[in-house]
Amino acid sequence: MTSFLDAVPAVDPLSVLSRFRIEFYDCLYVRSDALFELADAVLCADGPVKTLVELSLAAVHRRGHGAMYDALNAGWLEPTRFRRLLASLPLPRAADGRIVLAVDVTPWLRPDAPTSPDRLFCHVHGRGKDRHQLIPGWPYSIVAALETGRTSWTAILDAVRLGPADDATAMTADQLREVVTRITDAGHWHEGDPDILIVMDSGYDVTRLAHVLADLPVELVGRLRSDRVMLRDIGERRSTPRGGQPRKHGGALTLAKPDSWHTPDVTTATDTTRYGRAEATAWDRMHPRLARRGPWLDHIDELPLLHGTLIRLRVDHLPGDRDPKPVWLWSSHTGATPAHVDRLWQAFLRRFDLEHTFRLFKQTLGWTAPKVRSPQTADLWTWLVIAAHTQLRLARPLVEDLRRPWERPRPANRLTPARVRRGFRNLRPTTPRPASAPKPSKPGPGRPLGSKNRAPAPHHDVGKTVKRELTLEAHRAAAG
Repeated sequence: MTSFLDAVPAVDPLSVLSRFRIEFYDCLYVRSDALFELADAVLCADGPVKTLVELSLAAVHRRGHGAMYDALNAGWLEPTRFRRLLASLPLPRAADGRIVLAVDVTPWLRPDAPTSPDRLFCHVHGRGKDRHQLIPGWPYSIVAALETGRTSWTAILDAVRLGPADDATAMTADQLREVVTRITDAGHWHEGDPDILIVMDSGYDVTRLAHVLADLPVELVGRLRSDRVMLRDIGERRSTPRGGQPRKHGGALTLAKPDSWHTPDVTTATDTTRYGRAEATAWDRMHPRLARRGPWLDHIDELPLLHGTLIRLRVDHLPGDRDPKPVWLWSSHTGATPAHVDRLWQAFLRRFDLEHTFRLFKQTLGWTAPKVRSPQTADLWTWLVIAAHTQLRLARPLVEDLRRPWERPRPANRLTPARVRRGFRNLRPTTPRPASAPKPSKPGPGRPLGSKNRAPAPHHDVGKTVKRELTLEAHRAAAG
């Protein structure tokens, strides 16, 4: 696979954006002209996208609303080719040159769509503390490359919709493996480079993912729940004088009980402008106690010891919270130095930049605005929104800041995605527009006036169709 870094020696921003638009058009196999203009309408519309039909009124959308809906229902974007295109673009890196990826799930809520298949119960944070809800919708797993410093920009690399029969941990492992493979094939990582850092929240089984992805040049960092228990390394396994099986685990470290903590291996303190003083405490070669249940039911050999670095991060204050709770992290690598420990928790805090991208998708680009029935249509619209966001990221150094009178001036490299989108319509005429002009046509006859719908859409249940057994006995009984 050819990387844009090799194809454009000087990395000219306009050349990269222009080639991306051409390659994006080539990824559209069916209804390519209508879909390309629909993506441009998302970029050039006035204000946030509220409905699909309003996009057909944009000047850059030369087709009618019927052609737009037909393109979404019958169009096709080749996902494999488009994923390779996203990986070939210039990627942001951390201050030390390392690639930092973040993975998270965000839902497209569809509670009032009983005729839409493949819906799951999505976890949603309600207003107020501990107000959680489960609402039907389509969950999407998003992988993005993170920038350094405080920013609302991310580089989206992949999106996968989780279905009722999918295992979330297995799907995430396959998704991350494919993303890392495409990054390597594009020439962004070579032998001898620092390992790619992947950060995730506590909803992921970071230890299981570290075991599955152990053959890749990655280091996983995930948040742990405060009720977890980690175990020390026993060192070389030796039998006791009385014989018997050697011990596998050392002393227990209960995260919620400070009395069980032994002397840490690394302690750092950093003064920050946003969180006050940040103190990080790290214990080396800590592992969880695994059991043959959940994702380890099918593990044939002896359960492994997954050693890593346990980190406790404590800050003085958070925005809106003067007494924050400490954050526990686990890294899949051992032997972390003080500088690397600071690098790990700082990279984890940058994971929240992905939340800004989700908010931009939903509130500005109108990702969840369409009331589509088919999940395949939702997948196509998701790729179009990702293509629009990618063009905004590539246009950052090219657009002029059309700020409102009450907005503060910002440097060109510090513009927010919404302000870049405001000036994209002035940049669009300087870029390629491969979509051909529409041909004159007449609308179809449609359904005869007064006729009834004789084929009502079937209703679908919400939730998982395949559930994983929790115990080994139940797993063996189900397998027969």
